[in-house]
Amino acid sequence: MSEIYNFSAGPSVFPKSVLVQAQQELLDWQGSGQSVMEMSHRGEFFPIIAEQLESDLRLLMDIPNNYKVLFLQGGASAQFSLIPQNILRGKSKACYIKTGAWSEKAVIDAQNYCDVVVSASSENTAYTNIPEESTWFLDQQAAYLHYTTNETIHGVEFSTIPDAKGLPLIADMSSNILSRAIDVSQFGLIYAGTQKNMGPAGVTVVIVRDDLLGYASKTTPPVFDYQEQAKNGSMLNTPATYNWYLVGLVLKWLKALGGVAEIEKTNAAKSANLYQAIDKSVLYSNPVAIANRSRMNVPFVLADAVLDKEFLVSAEANGLFELKGHRSVGGMRASIYNAMPESGVQALIDFMVEFERTH
Repeated sequence: MSEIYNFSAGPSVFPKSVLVQAQQELLDWQGSGQSVMEMSHRGEFFPIIAEQLESDLRLLMDIPNNYKVLFLQGGASAQFSLIPQNILRGKSKACYIKTGAWSEKAVIDAQNYCDVVVSASSENTAYTNIPEESTWFLDQQAAYLHYTTNETIHGVEFSTIPDAKGLPLIADMSSNILSRAIDVSQFGLIYAGTQKNMGPAGVTVVIVRDDLLGYASKTTPPVFDYQEQAKNGSMLNTPATYNWYLVGLVLKWLKALGGVAEIEKTNAAKSANLYQAIDKSVLYSNPVAIANRSRMNVPFVLADAVLDKEFLVSAEANGLFELKGHRSVGGMRASIYNAMPESGVQALIDFMVEFERTH
């Protein structure tokens, strides 16, 4: 089959070299005689994989020593409920910023455990921008401030870290973790599903500051208690061992490229080129405020929606897959995560230009 480019929002494209290595090691991991997927997490070999996984993530993100790194199950969506169960610390309120579908879901789930203060929302603009920080209301009696750094559906991304005014800052980084440099020390907790920039679905990374541990509610099951998982190296129950291994391979790939600083340059270039092509066009448009445009997820609509189906069929015929926008917003969406090569973005641009020329 000829090469294709996969613009899926997640599970997303993998680095090809990682897939090749996983294929080569599938039956025998580094002379162990075992596949990683059949190794015991308590055995001789898997702890080596686990230790390297955490070490590489700490290196790539420069995670301070006073933070625990957890590799959990349940997806980032599970954290919408687990965060208030773990870090309310006896308080009854938490602040949330709503900038898209995922932060909206986080608000809905948190309301089962605390009073949610919506400190700011762009719902009235159909989630096409981020409200100015000067308009936010942060309740100083709240346990934390939560926000979603990148909204995959609406294509809205924070380019800077907001000022939490002394509240612990909690960030859902599922769709842009490791895509740009951040200062982890400014956060109380970071969480992310791995199926966009880090590996396959099935692993959720939680990076939590030590002072926020030990406050889980009495009704929180031990496997969902951050402190208990931290004490047990994220192995209080059997972990998703093969998925951990794949995440580890992706981290090694990123290290070999030069780390987050280098991939950030590539991501900035990829997205700038795609947005430039959209902005120069009379057929395509992007609804997001320019200052809040995502580098990871680029939604766009055609001037005539009647052309949508033909656009998608023609795109696939040209090796460009998974460009249909989310059902809640329609149009198109190109997800251009770390593993999407610049050649893939250029192929999309070339196709869009030609499609516009003929239509």
